[in-house]
Amino acid sequence: MPSYDRVFIQESLLMIKVKRFKDEHNVFKWKHFEGDIILWLVCWYGRYALSYNDLREIAAERGLSVCRSTIYRWVQQYSPELERRVKLVLKKTCDSWKLDETYIKVKGKWVYLYRAIDKHGQTLDWMLSLHRNKPSAKRFFKKTLANNHVVDPRVINVDKSPTFPPALEELQEENVMPEATTLRTIKYLNNAMENDHKLTKGTSRYRQWYQSFDTARNAISAMETMRMVQKGQLKFAPKGDVRAQNQVINKLFNLAA
Repeated sequence: MPSYDRVFIQESLLMIKVKRFKDEHNVFKWKHFEGDIILWLVCWYGRYALSYNDLREIAAERGLSVCRSTIYRWVQQYSPELERRVKLVLKKTCDSWKLDETYIKVKGKWVYLYRAIDKHGQTLDWMLSLHRNKPSAKRFFKKTLANNHVVDPRVINVDKSPTFPPALEELQEENVMPEATTLRTIKYLNNAMENDHKLTKGTSRYRQWYQSFDTARNAISAMETMRMVQKGQLKFAPKGDVRAQNQVINKLFNLAA
């Protein structure tokens, strides 16, 4: 198939994906800035280890006067929407999962960040939780399975956490998780998962953590979403092609590429 035909088909498929948003109200309506400026700053917050003050200065270099509290409100408002739309155009992952939980500080206290990747390092999903127990593990399994880009697991690698095995057993009894799924509690097999935590934790630490659970959840939503984009999980936008990635994201919000 000629390359131009392939590009046309890919762009057509993308427009089918985003057609469902055409009739929705403009998510940037009544804002004092254009939608592309807002989306640009939200994506930069998720993609790079930048504080709100850093983004304010970068905007000022481009002739835009935006206070840090405004950027904060944009990140809180649009990060979940960014995640929702990006997940519609993610490539399928494989059936070998790696799960783990790590710690994030919220208002001086540690909470749990559940994360999952496949054996190739592609992000499956994430979840912030106040507790590390069986109900939280079950909720994370269900949340991960609900994604269109996630394939039902053949094998799941976890560490020695005692919460995952009983959670998986109950979900298999409820016919939520495939009965053939195997759980392996071999710590060294999860080294890739442990290494994948570093970006989220390092960036959160640089930003001096978070002051509320909702603030943390929305900020991490932007970070995890843009991390999937950086990994090359976005359809029609290969890893390393930042311009193509930005064009796809803009189309998801009906903005000019």
